[in-house]
Amino acid sequence: MYLSKLVSTFVISSALVTGIAQAADISGAGATFPYPLYSKWADTYKKETGNGLNYQSIGSGGGIKQIKAKTVTFGASDMPLKPEELKEAGLVQFPTVVGGDVPVVNLEGIASAELVLDGPTLAKIFLGEIKTWDDAAIKALNPTAKLSSQPIVVVRRSDGSGTTFIFTDYLSKVSPDWKAKVGANTSVEWPVGIGAKGNEGVANNVTQTKGSIGYVEYAYAKQNKMTAVRMINKDGKAVSPNAETFQAAAVNANWEKSDGYYVILTDEPGANSWPIAGATFIMMHKKPQDVANSTEALKFFDWAYTKGSQSAIDLDYVPMPANVIAQIKKTWNTEIQADGKPIYKTN
Repeated sequence: MYLSKLVSTFVISSALVTGIAQAADISGAGATFPYPLYSKWADTYKKETGNGLNYQSIGSGGGIKQIKAKTVTFGASDMPLKPEELKEAGLVQFPTVVGGDVPVVNLEGIASAELVLDGPTLAKIFLGEIKTWDDAAIKALNPTAKLSSQPIVVVRRSDGSGTTFIFTDYLSKVSPDWKAKVGANTSVEWPVGIGAKGNEGVANNVTQTKGSIGYVEYAYAKQNKMTAVRMINKDGKAVSPNAETFQAAAVNANWEKSDGYYVILTDEPGANSWPIAGATFIMMHKKPQDVANSTEALKFFDWAYTKGSQSAIDLDYVPMPANVIAQIKKTWNTEIQADGKPIYKTN
């Protein structure tokens, strides 16, 4: 139950560097989707370098607001900002890892990966149109499962959330009704459900509520031993959520030719592709007010790309490919500058 015990903010204080100057604190805020990984990276980075990181897991909406308000060194969001919005705010954006949103349920007698759903059925559940677990649509997908007439309790995010963006973007692609009535965003007008804050809140609510269904980033489902749902993907195959199916969804992503790395990974083709996959992103100012802190942040992410891959894999995130990391570092050199020079020069 590791993740259920994590608080939403971790703070790792700065240490003395070379015994003289104190390292700048790295401050960030935003997505709960990558929080398990950023927490692990921060702990390891602290042990290796002595440098500090303060990350507030407040949801992607909050992260976008705080970086635009210049109250943090970096913002984090699972919903990438469109190129025109980045330009208007003077921001640079880059992906760190790929993961997956996972529908999770609390149903007696149903094991993890036993229940199968498809996109249209999932949309009808979250629209409130499918109200009980023995509904004909669910039974048709699960002819041998023991499903009762228990009412379905929908649990969804109450805060601005990139996890919600990924989930609602997927539902908008597979359900015309969802696209017309609700749409895709970090915050939407939910037709039904109990609101909970953060991936942590949704995980806790589903765990405690019989007959419930929610959606969380996979690390939360895995670490809390939640009952995950298999999904029918774009190719009509039933797939389980794991690093391999997340990787399959990301394999054809054209990061290098996407302005601002604006890539959406939902409903991707491929027999093994997880349909509700997505990347998580960091946003920083092109011309940072605090050069020292921004330099420290880039050092941290450089370290994470170089030494953090195994931690990502252990938590079922997918590290970025080497060619994409090389492109990201070129972006840092050309776009995050002070006095016309890169604040952190990479090779």
